[in-house]
Amino acid sequence: MIVYHPFWETLRNSKETTYTLIKKHNISSSTIDKLRKNKPITSTTVNDLCRILNCTVSQIMEYIPSESDQVL
Repeated sequence: MIVYHPFWETLRNSKETTYTLIKKHNISSSTIDKLRKNKPITSTTVNDLCRILNCTVSQIMEYIPSESDQVL
């Protein structure tokens, strides 16, 4: 399961807020909601967040094995 806990820590340590992500950088409020709920987001959005926050992908998201992952 992909989780976005690292994103929230990275955001806290930056000069940005959810408000500036929405208003200044045009990240949709639905994307912020997806991040809160660990729902899928596009790789384009991950790229945008990395550029805005000047960070790596691992500072946005993390993979944690889960029993609820789909069977491959």
